[in-house]
Amino acid sequence: MKHISIYLKMRVLGAIDSAPGKSIRDRVREVSNLEFIDEDGAPRRFTWRTIETWRTRYRKHGITGMEHSVRKDKGTCRNMSPEELMEAINQALPHFRGDSHNRMQIYKFCITNGLINRSKLGLTTFYRYIRDYDLLCEKKVDNKKREAFAMRYANELWQADTMFGPFVTSTSGKPIKSKLIAFIDDASRLICHGEFFLEENTAALMNAFKQAFYKRGIPQSLYVDNGAIYSSAEITLVCTRLGCQLRHAPVRDGAAKGKIERFFRTVRESFLIRKLDLSSLNALNQQFRDWVEDEYNSTIHSSIGLKPLERFALDLNRIRFLEPSPFNDELFYAQETRKVKKDNTFSFRNIRYEAPGELRDREIEIRFNRVSFAPVIVYYKGQRFGAARLLNLVENGQRRGPGGQQ
Repeated sequence: MKHISIYLKMRVLGAIDSAPGKSIRDRVREVSNLEFIDEDGAPRRFTWRTIETWRTRYRKHGITGMEHSVRKDKGTCRNMSPEELMEAINQALPHFRGDSHNRMQIYKFCITNGLINRSKLGLTTFYRYIRDYDLLCEKKVDNKKREAFAMRYANELWQADTMFGPFVTSTSGKPIKSKLIAFIDDASRLICHGEFFLEENTAALMNAFKQAFYKRGIPQSLYVDNGAIYSSAEITLVCTRLGCQLRHAPVRDGAAKGKIERFFRTVRESFLIRKLDLSSLNALNQQFRDWVEDEYNSTIHSSIGLKPLERFALDLNRIRFLEPSPFNDELFYAQETRKVKKDNTFSFRNIRYEAPGELRDREIEIRFNRVSFAPVIVYYKGQRFGAARLLNLVENGQRRGPGGQQ
């Protein structure tokens, strides 16, 4: 349908003033029965709801509110990336036979098994994603030049990704689909860390990221896809703090992360087929840790002819670990900037804090746990000043004399 011009909208709104009726609502309904001629000479009529919407926008924003606006992310899904949908489809396809896949049946399977949330991805958007990104086109020719490769040393490159896991019982007693976040070392095929979470968000990624670093050291590069959590400003910031280069695979190119994708296939074929205790997330993760350390990392890998643990150990003298420090957790904290006031205080989440040291009128960086939002650590020009203290006006008043002097 052709977009309505501002000129025509204002003519419609102007007709409200002269329309018969005791109330504004009656006059709007009268105008909805009128016929207006647009710039092309075509007759147009508008429902009273449309006219009322225009009237509300005009009262709030003036004539600028009458302009037609287009979503900045038009053509994309705000709740699910192509990579996430591809992962869901990959898990659904083994349950269908033949090369001719019924899109409707695949969509229903994904909804029924919790691979897709209907409220986040409707059927129409599902069809559009499949069409635009060729997600079900098995015979499509891949013209990309690929060569098998492997890093020379351990911790030169890690690959990371997320895989849908089994349903587990949540604390509320309801079954929830789990998500596995895992890191694999390219040279040794060692699983640096893997863990199931109930949500795929930045907090979960940082939790897994931190444990992988603590156990296996700092990689020179981290290779990930373009999913929301792997493209966030926070993971870029953490990699910068640690001196790790963050690299992204080409969009919709799962083959570029072949080693982590192959590991996920092994998880499905060797771990998830077992009779697992899914009574809680902790129970699932304990079984997964045992399987990774006792079987996967301790079994000879066909590609390298060694156990991943043995191959990783060959390069221990080259691996850079985090220096022992009580402040290492702060490397994985979220960060924001604040301006310290003249009274040496600043606000964070509507709470006032006193800055440690003398930082009046200066712009500082604060780091904080993204789950609990505490403690709040103050940094200035890269130097750690310590934890901020909650402002206590009464205590400060007792320390100071008349006139606010100490």
